[in-house]
Amino acid sequence: MHFNPRYASLPAKLYHHQMPVPLKGAKAGHFNQALADELQWSAEDQAAWVEICSGQKTFAEFEPLAMVYAGHQFGQWAGQLGDGRGLLIAQIVDQNNQTIDLHLKGAGSTPYSRMGDGRAVLRSVIREYLAGHTLNALGIPSSNAVGFTSSEQSVQREKLEPGAMMLRTSDCHIRLGHFEWINQYQGDLLPEFTQKCIEWHYPDCLNAEQPILAFATQVIQRTAVMISHWQLVGFAHGVMNTDNLNITGSTLDFGPYGFMERFRPNWINNHSDYQGRYTYQQQPSIGHWNLWNWLNNLVPLCPADYDKSQWKEDLAQCLEHFEPTFLEHYKLGLNQKMGLPSFHKDSFDCAMAFLRILQSEQLDYTQSFLRLQQHDYEAILDDCLDRRAFENFLAQYQSIREHQDTDALDTDMAKANPQYILRNHMAQKAIELAERNDFSEVQRLFTLLSQPYTKQPELEQPEDLAPLPNDVPEVMVSCSS
Repeated sequence: MHFNPRYASLPAKLYHHQMPVPLKGAKAGHFNQALADELQWSAEDQAAWVEICSGQKTFAEFEPLAMVYAGHQFGQWAGQLGDGRGLLIAQIVDQNNQTIDLHLKGAGSTPYSRMGDGRAVLRSVIREYLAGHTLNALGIPSSNAVGFTSSEQSVQREKLEPGAMMLRTSDCHIRLGHFEWINQYQGDLLPEFTQKCIEWHYPDCLNAEQPILAFATQVIQRTAVMISHWQLVGFAHGVMNTDNLNITGSTLDFGPYGFMERFRPNWINNHSDYQGRYTYQQQPSIGHWNLWNWLNNLVPLCPADYDKSQWKEDLAQCLEHFEPTFLEHYKLGLNQKMGLPSFHKDSFDCAMAFLRILQSEQLDYTQSFLRLQQHDYEAILDDCLDRRAFENFLAQYQSIREHQDTDALDTDMAKANPQYILRNHMAQKAIELAERNDFSEVQRLFTLLSQPYTKQPELEQPEDLAPLPNDVPEVMVSCSS
């Protein structure tokens, strides 16, 4: 591995050095060989992956640390937070010369654990492991993981569960909440910290007339693009607190997530979210709210020769990039999923008409787009109670596509509509088998979801393709998931 231990160069008040506490009886769960290769792990490192992914082996080039940050959780100021069950155990350079964080989850309690045990359970580790892998394969920037380990040691949640550890990777673990903590508790560190964030993650902004404004604009735009991608594949993050969004627009900390099945925009996938704050349909507005809060923490960075009221106005103008950026990428992506030309004045309205049908008829989001892609209109019609609404949509849809290069549109559709998503019951089956020391279903799903846009009849199972029947209780996930 090639190390770049840059976070530890920041002031020591921003983190706490400590070693991981290994779980007893660690054993192999699953190893992401392709990712280890991308990260330029040596043969020796790969041979020792169980020891690395269970906290038994660390690196002389990097002293593990827990980050401190703060945040708004479910819309309320939560005060000081931080890495309560994870440690940054290395920062390494991948084959693309990008610095990547290696973050060990379940590594023991830290000063920021807030009465927690610092551990992770196998259930939550498998869910995050498979979801990060799926999002990356779908083309959505996200944390990923090199591997996870199970153990003989039990951890208490609602019941005793197998303890586990996962070695998560991300291009950045610096969250909006880092700025909230610094601004609240160590304001003198804000200029240096912000400067380092720009140097490390947005170096092109250094040449701007006002680097901080350029930085803020790019963070806002990347976050808007990320959320548009979530919406297009039906991904609901589940817990969009300000400490769970990072500054690079890559998906992070999505424990109680859900890939939407039947199209219910107000579906509460996180059952700790009693008010439905983080439902699928709320994600763009919550992203905007989080960024508005974040921008307030940049107010103290007003340059000496700048009028402070004008500085506040200019920061507010940065946020005005959010909505048009989101809409641009969402509209383009939705038209591609529909096989409609983006330049046609009626394409987006037609696409929205299709979504309204999916919602009123409670049809499966992923499979409905696939049926449209396959021109299997009868299959959709057969599932509709209001047949006339679908027939009216279809007439408009075919009218717009008439005289277009439909072969090219269909080719683009195939690139935008996954054959497979990680449905909650798929992950649950893998978890239940893994808790009996059978990781075969984790392996099957990992392989299947490595190529989500490619039909794999030899590998898929019927339950991969549809929601659970209405009379079967849905899999419940919460902030403990």
